[in-house]
Amino acid sequence: MPKIARITPLTRKHVAKLLPPRPRDSHKGQFGTVAVIGGAAGMIGAPLIAGRAALKLGAGCVHVGLLAPQAPGVDPLQPELMLHPASAALMPSANVVAIGCGLGQSLEAQKLLHDALKLPAALVLDADALNLLAVRPDLRTMLAARGANAVLTPHPGEAARLLGCDAAQVQADRPAAAQALAEKCGCAIVLKGTDSLCVTTDGKLYRNSSGNPGMSSPGMGDALTGMIAAFLAQSLAVNEAMLLGVHLHGAAGDALAEQLASVGMTAGEVTEWARWLLNRWLEE
Repeated sequence: MPKIARITPLTRKHVAKLLPPRPRDSHKGQFGTVAVIGGAAGMIGAPLIAGRAALKLGAGCVHVGLLAPQAPGVDPLQPELMLHPASAALMPSANVVAIGCGLGQSLEAQKLLHDALKLPAALVLDADALNLLAVRPDLRTMLAARGANAVLTPHPGEAARLLGCDAAQVQADRPAAAQALAEKCGCAIVLKGTDSLCVTTDGKLYRNSSGNPGMSSPGMGDALTGMIAAFLAQSLAVNEAMLLGVHLHGAAGDALAEQLASVGMTAGEVTEWARWLLNRWLEE
């Protein structure tokens, strides 16, 4: 059993000043391009939630690639997003690729993940991208060979599949599981759940205590994926983007819960509160 690193509480003090203020003469080209890939049939909402979060947390340009046939060409609630067939969104100009939200595990999904791993862009891997890594050792080898410019965001079940155990074992020793994943994949890791654990690329371990039971609702992980992608696009390092995204995501949920909105809280609402909080932190 590897020695567990000292666990540092992740607080606002760690993250509030990670994102620098924008210069007065800034333009969208300075804040990166995110490509969100997913949205198989019946799961189009997942990448749209991630794309909206990436846009509202500051990415300069957001493309959303959708796998579903006859997918919409525009998001009527967020027309600033650029929607494409999934393969068309895997463009070399993207600084960040967030893949897995509603991706499914079809052969086409496997090819998309393979192609994403070949790009030089920073990666955020969630949901079905993690499930595909669990069953495709060749893709795990590609991921490890890329170097530490990726963030994996598994919940306990996805973590268990990657580690070849069951979710109960992961939950029995979450710090050990998170560290084992970081070592196996060579990436930054967010092990989601109550008191999410973050393992940085240099092996430091953080426990985040922001967040609340109201966030146990669909799409919350997709919103987190988009937030981390947004911060990567704005030139934060992998570890900084992960830590800021995780703590802000939970803090936004807490701010929303203070409005007596715990039951029925939605991922879209958390994204809105995250934008408000981030701007408040920057002003302070």
